[in-house]
Amino acid sequence: MAERSTAAVGVANEGGDKQLAADADSATADEATDPSEEQDTPQQTIPEETAPTKSEPPELHSGHKLAGRYRLEECLTRADGFSSWRAVDEKLRRAVGIHILPAANGRARSVLAAARSAALLGDPRFVQVLDAVEEDDLVYVIHEWLPDATELTTLITADPLEPHEAYQMVTQISQAMAAAHREGLAHLSLGPDAVLRTEAGQYRIRGLAVAAALRGISSERPQREDTEAIGALLYASLTQRWPYPRDEHGLTGLPKDVGLVSPDQVRAGVHRGLAELAMRALVNDGATASREPEPCATPEELARAVTALPKIRPPEPSITPYSHTTYQQGSYRQNQPGPASAGAASALPATPPPALPGRTGKALKWSVSALLLVALGLGSWQLAETLMDHENQAKSQGTSTTHTTGGDGGSDNGGANQMTLTPLPVQGAVEYAPYGGAQHPEDVGATYDDKTSTYWRTNSFTDGPDFAPSVKKGVGIAYDLGAAKKLAQASIDLYYGGNHTTVTLYAADALNTTAEPSRLKKLATLTTDGKAAKLSLKTPVETRYVVVWLTALPYSQADGYSRAGYKQAITNVRFEGQ
Repeated sequence: MAERSTAAVGVANEGGDKQLAADADSATADEATDPSEEQDTPQQTIPEETAPTKSEPPELHSGHKLAGRYRLEECLTRADGFSSWRAVDEKLRRAVGIHILPAANGRARSVLAAARSAALLGDPRFVQVLDAVEEDDLVYVIHEWLPDATELTTLITADPLEPHEAYQMVTQISQAMAAAHREGLAHLSLGPDAVLRTEAGQYRIRGLAVAAALRGISSERPQREDTEAIGALLYASLTQRWPYPRDEHGLTGLPKDVGLVSPDQVRAGVHRGLAELAMRALVNDGATASREPEPCATPEELARAVTALPKIRPPEPSITPYSHTTYQQGSYRQNQPGPASAGAASALPATPPPALPGRTGKALKWSVSALLLVALGLGSWQLAETLMDHENQAKSQGTSTTHTTGGDGGSDNGGANQMTLTPLPVQGAVEYAPYGGAQHPEDVGATYDDKTSTYWRTNSFTDGPDFAPSVKKGVGIAYDLGAAKKLAQASIDLYYGGNHTTVTLYAADALNTTAEPSRLKKLATLTTDGKAAKLSLKTPVETRYVVVWLTALPYSQADGYSRAGYKQAITNVRFEGQ
């Protein structure tokens, strides 16, 4: 795994690691005049084929356009021979981030390899790499831009995270990095500036593999490096202190003569379980106190340790004390006391407004009472009428809360009810991803094994219920019925309920079709808030291959498989016809 992680980062040197600062201190005065040489020369020799050529890369500035579509807006970073920008993709009309470095830079090949490896991961817990290009003597990496997200650095420099928030952070980050390492990818530069929190409370990691490649960082123990980095994030989130004897990320480091002490010794009131977890992740050459349990050496071990903690509940919402209004306090139309009675008036409550006198007041009271009775009667009558209408509608249409519309194959149950239906067994299935970005293709077989405990699931998406066309148009599965059959009906069992799931059936010409849904034959569409979807065709359609296509997913909380977001899973699919 160590070799695979280092290869994914793709750095040629073997001694980069975290010694850049030390190398810079030992550089000569001549070397110090060129920052890029100060970083690169002690660690790496540029091969002849990657040496700078005579052609100079174009000068970059705000307004410069790459590939005819990416307009640079604001330079965010210039360091180590590369620059990072906020830009606009004029083709898709969205903000993106871009890392740019000269193609002649010795790390250019490594950056391209790291970006392409990270792009293949497709895990929504990471800021997605959208493209990696070499063009016009430049190498640039395009990635997502999250305008609603806040860096963890900003959060923890303002205040320590409360226990539930810190628990959510370390849970999501450790699970995400465990998934990345299972695919052979390491971060190696996981600081608070690499962690973003969205307004929905989801934590996302940026710079997987790419950040280290840009800076020429490698490690012989990538899993250990990333685990300790997560421990440092948790430590800083609990204490507002950086767990090393140096100041970083706007945080004060620990005193050099103290060493690594538990977070609950740095700040009072720190959650005991989280404090111990941070120490287990931060163990480094015996720095952890001997009373701590076995240290966590990999993100996978850390994720399991987090799961083993007793669940930390969110804080109770604060309740604003009840406060009387000025009218209730009797200050409405107060008489102004004269100088002689000022003292007495200040000690007595204000006089309330007088009631309406005599017959006028009584008549007004009776009129208001009559109006209230009439309004109450009308409201009751309308409510009863509405309930009766709903009851009659339920009797005529059944108890379903779904809405179905037909495609080329029709929209009602008429055709299905006029023929004897028999099960059409599924002979095979593959994930249907005409736009790329497969979900979990290895699990499609779980959708026709007649087991409710197994399923194929989508990723968890930030926006919904309907897919944003600029992100994804839908997800689905193509099924093989073994031979051409007359399809009349499909029943789909879903894992998540809620507002809302939209399912569409299509007939396809091949199991591994890559044709877009608009080029397939539409059979039926259904939208439901429940956990089951039954689509019936007005007229049976003869087809061998059927595509189940989801274009809207309900929101669901985080579980053991994915973070909170818009997501769905299919447990069983059954087709009927002749």
